[in-house]
Amino acid sequence: MIGWGQVGYGAALSAAFAAVLIVAARGRTRAVVMTGALAAAVGPLAWNAILRAAHGDQFLTDAPVPVFPISWQDTGSGVFTLAAASLGYGLGPLATQPSRSSIRYALLAAVAALLVDIYLY
Repeated sequence: MIGWGQVGYGAALSAAFAAVLIVAARGRTRAVVMTGALAAAVGPLAWNAILRAAHGDQFLTDAPVPVFPISWQDTGSGVFTLAAASLGYGLGPLATQPSRSSIRYALLAAVAALLVDIYLY
């Protein structure tokens, strides 16, 4: 099972990578960037806390594809980040914008969390 130090490290890396992706996609305001970064940290943190509480060791089994060794644990981090970012943007800085804007930024945050989870921890 992944330790809390590793979970925290992954959450911080996910937040940083999400911020970079959102800025590169012309994230309009600091609130947009910070919401995506926060979601990319909170999503994996929440998912890994659930896996630890449920003793979900088998979720850490990677797919036998060397170039994309995704696991259920990695997928959960991306899904939880997508949910957190969607809520954050929909209720926060992009509440009055078209949903296309908020989902674009939410997807960037989720992709960042997923890729960091697959390749960096």
